[in-house]
Amino acid sequence: MNGVPLVLGGVLTLLVIATLISEGLPRWKGTAPKTELAQRVRAWWVMAGLFVLALLLDRRVSIAFVMLLSYLALKEYLSLIPQRRADRRVLLWVYLTIPLQYLWVYTGRYGMFIIFVPVYVFLFLPFRLMLTGVTPHFLRASATLHWGLMLTVFALGHLAYLLVLPPLHPAGGVGLLLYVVIVTQLNDVAQYVTGKAFGRRRIVPQVSPGKTWEGFLGGLGVTLAVSLLIAPLLTPLHLWEAATLGLLLPAVGFVGDVTLSAVKRDLGVKDASSLIPGHGGILDRVDSLTFTAPVFFHFIYYFVYGPVRG
Repeated sequence: MNGVPLVLGGVLTLLVIATLISEGLPRWKGTAPKTELAQRVRAWWVMAGLFVLALLLDRRVSIAFVMLLSYLALKEYLSLIPQRRADRRVLLWVYLTIPLQYLWVYTGRYGMFIIFVPVYVFLFLPFRLMLTGVTPHFLRASATLHWGLMLTVFALGHLAYLLVLPPLHPAGGVGLLLYVVIVTQLNDVAQYVTGKAFGRRRIVPQVSPGKTWEGFLGGLGVTLAVSLLIAPLLTPLHLWEAATLGLLLPAVGFVGDVTLSAVKRDLGVKDASSLIPGHGGILDRVDSLTFTAPVFFHFIYYFVYGPVRG
């Protein structure tokens, strides 16, 4: 059974409920809606609409959409990190990494996809930086550029590669992509809501004071339940695999979230940009996905597709 329409209907229902709570209920009571919450929900409508449209149109459009996310996230990252004047001479090569990496995705070249950024770009970028002749802070420049590519191009690229995997379920690659995005993003929302409502004990107060054990465990419980519910509709996962991912992905997503928080705290910024009202930038919105996408992909690739490949 292709459960994509059913799951999308559930997402639409949640957005309608969130809209009524954030805007309808305050107006009914004769009060003004809370600006930040209303902004967040309106932004979710736009983000969800664009994502669903890209998914439903065509596989090429879907891959191009993820590639656009990589570009925007990388652009935000490069606008934040300290750069030398010499580093600007290699930015063209940094950005060229994006279409090349997604070319391997589109053509299904898993071997090149999995080594291009971690190996070949890792070797090439320091060489190109060396040719500028500027050696002060050379190591920092090499490390920050490559880390950004690993995060925004290599890690997020795993989302797009889900679309070219051979279909083992009627929902195909679209179902796999929809599953990991819903589980990851819903976990973020559930952690935020339960943390606001019940949070007392902070996990990493020096890095992200708003993260609490209550929020983390609340998100874990909600995500586990949702994973078990939608996995049969979208994926070929067995019950134990869905349960494992329902526990694993929230933990990994939390690590991604607080890791990016540490980066922003180091750079002295609250958000990567102000592109998305109420949410910050693209990098703020995909921080958890940069960690969950590769973990989910390789879980699927080795535990689900591995036995099929023999």
